[in-house]
Amino acid sequence: MANENTHTRTIEINDGFGKAIIADEVIAIIAGLAASEVEGVASMAGNATRELIEKLGVKSLSKGVRLQVENDQVRVAMNVNLRYGYSVPDTSAEIQEKVKTAIETMTGLEVAEVNIKITNVVMDNDK
Repeated sequence: MANENTHTRTIEINDGFGKAIIADEVIAIIAGLAASEVEGVASMAGNATRELIEKLGVKSLSKGVRLQVENDQVRVAMNVNLRYGYSVPDTSAEIQEKVKTAIETMTGLEVAEVNIKITNVVMDNDK
C-alpha cells in the first residue's frame, strides 16, 4: 500500500488560477499529526514519543503512516500505539475521523479509507 519514493500531488487552486504541489510525505505528516491529537494515542508505531518529536522534527510523525493516492483519493494505513485503558473501537473511530477531516480540509483530496492497526498498548508511568 505504501509508496516509499517521494511522490507529489498537484491540486488546482483558485478556480484554475494556479496550482499547489503537495508531497505524499506532507499528507502522511498531516495524518500523523491528526492521529497524535486523539486522546488515548500514545504515539505512532515506529515513531518517537511526544517528548522527542520536538528534537527529531515533525517529519518523524509520518513514520507508521502509509499512503496510496489514486485519482485524488487517499487510502491511509496507520500503525498506532494506544494508551492502556482507552477503548480500541472508540479511539480508532476518532482517529479515522480526525485523519479524514484533516487531510480533506488541508489538501482538498478525498479520503476513501483510514485503516488503523494497533501495534502496542502503552502503560503510563504514573499508573
